[in-house]
Parts: sequence; C-alpha cells; structure tokens
Amino acid sequence: MTRATRMLGAVVALALALGLAACDQRSADWDDGQHVIASGSETGVYFAYGSRLADALSSEIGVPFRAAQTAGSVDNLLRVDSGEALLGFAQGDAAADAVNGTGAFGEPLQIEAVARLYDEYLHIVVRGDSDIASIADLAGRRVSLGAENSGVNVIAVRVLEAAGVDPSSVDDPQLDLTGSIRAMETGEIDGFLWVGGLPTPGIEELAGKLPVRLLPVEREWVNEVNAEYSDAYRPADLPVGTYGLTASAPTMAVPNYLVTAADTPDGVVRDVLDGLFAAQPRLADDVPAGALLDRRQAIFTSPVELHPGAVEYYRDHRR
Repeated sequence: MTRATRMLGAVVALALALGLAACDQRSADWDDGQHVIASGSETGVYFAYGSRLADALSSEIGVPFRAAQTAGSVDNLLRVDSGEALLGFAQGDAAADAVNGTGAFGEPLQIEAVARLYDEYLHIVVRGDSDIASIADLAGRRVSLGAENSGVNVIAVRVLEAAGVDPSSVDDPQLDLTGSIRAMETGEIDGFLWVGGLPTPGIEELAGKLPVRLLPVEREWVNEVNAEYSDAYRPADLPVGTYGLTASAPTMAVPNYLVTAADTPDGVVRDVLDGLFAAQPRLADDVPAGALLDRRQAIFTSPVELHPGAVEYYRDHRR
C-alpha cells in the first residue's frame, strides 16, 4: 500500500467518523428522506441563504436538506403549514398575518418561529434615467409589485395605499425578482418592488449592468402601515454605496424569520438551531445577511410564537 493510498484511507475514515458522530448526536425525532427549506426566487437572498443552510444542515446534522425555489413569504408559509417544507423563510408581517388568519390567509396557519434571522428592506427600483421620481409617479406605469403569494406583494400594496396610490392604477405583471430583473434589462417594465436583505444579489448584478435608482419611502407612510397592520415595520435607510447609491435612501425594514410547523418535533428544531449557529461563519462568508444572525436577538419573533424546541435551545444557550 502506497503512502498516498494510506492517506486517502485515513481521510475517508475521518469523514465517516464525523458523519457517524453527527448521526449519533442528532435527535431520534428525524424521519427518513430529504427535507425542504422553502426559500424564494433564485436571484434573492432567501434562496442564497436557504441553499447554503441546506448544505450546512446536511453536513452538521447528517440529514439531507435542499432549498426549494418559491414565490416568497406567503408561499413559504403555506408550504410549511401543509408539510411540503420543514422550514421556510418569511417576512415578519406575512408571518403575523399567517398566525392571525388575516391578509392573504383565510384561516390561521399552525406556524411557529425557529429564529429571527435578519431585517429585510423595501426596494423600489427604477432606471437611473427614468422620469419616475416618487411613488406617486408609479400610477399608470408598468411596475411589478411582486409575484402572487409573495411577501413583496403584501408590503407593496400596503405602502402604495399609505402613499395615496391605488394599487390597481399600476400595470402590474406580478413578476418574481428574477423576472423583474430580466424585464428591467429589456425595458419591458418601468420598475419593480422587492423586499430583501442587503445586498440582494440579483439587484446588485443589475446595478452593475445599468444605472438604477431607489425611490424614497417616507417615515409617515411606514407609521401609517404600522398603525393599520401588524406593527412589524420600522423606518430605515439603504446605505450609501449599496447598489452604487451616492446618497442614502429612506425606506422600510421588516424582520425575517425562519419558521416551521407547530407540530415539528422539539428535537428536530433543536438540531436545526445547533446546525444553524454552528454553520454561521460559513453562511456569512457566502451570504452577507448570515453575519446578522444573533442568538440574543433571534428570540424576538412576536407576534409569532417561538417553537417549544427553540425555547429549549435558547434557554440552554443563555450567555
């Protein structure tokens, strides 16, 4: 046996040992088969985060995961509630609607939170050379307000109404982020709305191809939306340098949660959180939003209750 062969055998043995160790440490509550993370559009932060998280959990827990492309928050919540997905990303406002059975949800969903991950920002994107200067100018223009069953659409309608614009006055093709970017590049739309982490990969790539501007969202509109709905929003700013911005742009932020079904076994949720926090350095290397995960802030998911398995995990990891 050559030295190279012996070294290869040692590496394989070590990998097997690590895999077995992961299996030995995980909860007995796991079932067989691949588990799904309902993520979002392929050019958004959700899908980037979900893909890296799926890889990390597969490695850390020793259970196969995959990220699924979806329409966004509302779709993700429905998939988690139905059992089609074990985990999903959801904006705090859409999640609040889901547990209360309001908005896009005809009845309450049995959803609970695993962690608060990071804040998302409303983007109202138009071409740099466009004559659209404010939200009021969107009336009569062809502007995507987000895909059907997306959290983007939920916020888009609420902000337009707060700004005095009837959403039905907008020619809305209901595109997801990928479709919106393609349509913007070809001149088929005048703009689009998006809600996501900073920077959103697809928008960053778009801004590298053609000049874009982001319309301001006034604080008074944020306050009005909060008063009308779930008080899940806060005024925020898109910082200078983001997408080439030369000045900060006022906007709205909303927290993002990782959610699961209420009947998910406690041990599964604890294992997911172990894997999530263990993998954070690797997640942050690939997805900037991953660096914002904070165990002390992850528990603040009101009005969505923390899953009992998550409560146990955070109690055991107090510091």
